[in-house]
Amino acid sequence: MPKNSDRYGSDVLAGDWRRPHKDRVAEVELEPGLVLESADEGFCGAVVAWDKSTVTLEDRQGATRVFQLEPAAFLVDGRPATAVRPSSPSPSPSGPLLSASGSVAVRGASARVARESRIYVEGVHDAELVERIWGHDLRVEGVAVEYLEGVDHLPAIVEEFGPGPQRRLGVLVDHLVPGSKESRIAERVSSPHVLVTGHPFIDVWQAVKPSVLGIGAWPEVPRGTPWKEGVLRALGIREEPGEAWRRILGAVRSYKDVEPELLGRVEELIDFVTVPPAMQD
Repeated sequence: MPKNSDRYGSDVLAGDWRRPHKDRVAEVELEPGLVLESADEGFCGAVVAWDKSTVTLEDRQGATRVFQLEPAAFLVDGRPATAVRPSSPSPSPSGPLLSASGSVAVRGASARVARESRIYVEGVHDAELVERIWGHDLRVEGVAVEYLEGVDHLPAIVEEFGPGPQRRLGVLVDHLVPGSKESRIAERVSSPHVLVTGHPFIDVWQAVKPSVLGIGAWPEVPRGTPWKEGVLRALGIREEPGEAWRRILGAVRSYKDVEPELLGRVEELIDFVTVPPAMQD
């Protein structure tokens, strides 16, 4: 495959993917759920409201802080950025505010004491994407997300977890398609208190819509080639997978940026571990 294929676009993530301009500070348009960090005070939170001169952020514990848009300095995914107001108005303080998942956000809510139930995902990138979209919802519900460090560990983790009626376990697996290694491992887990589901993508990167990154499609990687490295090579990107993932994650703002095959499965898992068993029958 050519190094810079037109099929995938020649400028991933608006030109800042391979040749970031050190002298240029990016502008980010305010929107609900956008995560900003104050470069001066270290406060990090999601955007919940703004007006002509200020922006209100809410952190993981439900605490809110108001910052002046100018001359405040912010970081987005660790990089300097200037926050600017969009052409559309801020969400009305008296109307419903939506979280990044599209659910109604709970203003000022402190994180609930963690339930015994848990959601497991395969790795760090999966957990970070789930946090980006459903972080508010999970904190309100008191659901912790942990990762398997590989689906091979699933049977042992389930046995150690000891699931029960009030201690339910939801598991999100990559590439859960008939005949795959992942599906065979999932079939070894049998419990009414465990729900193993998954998406068809080889890696959770594919759950991010290509259009969000300015490419036409995710590249096809030959069998036997590590998928992440193969993707970066096909796109002509000379970065380590970890650095590339930070840029991919930084382009995700809400559920609209993620494929429905992932959205439906995570919503299903959240319902499974939070809705009382009697109400699900």
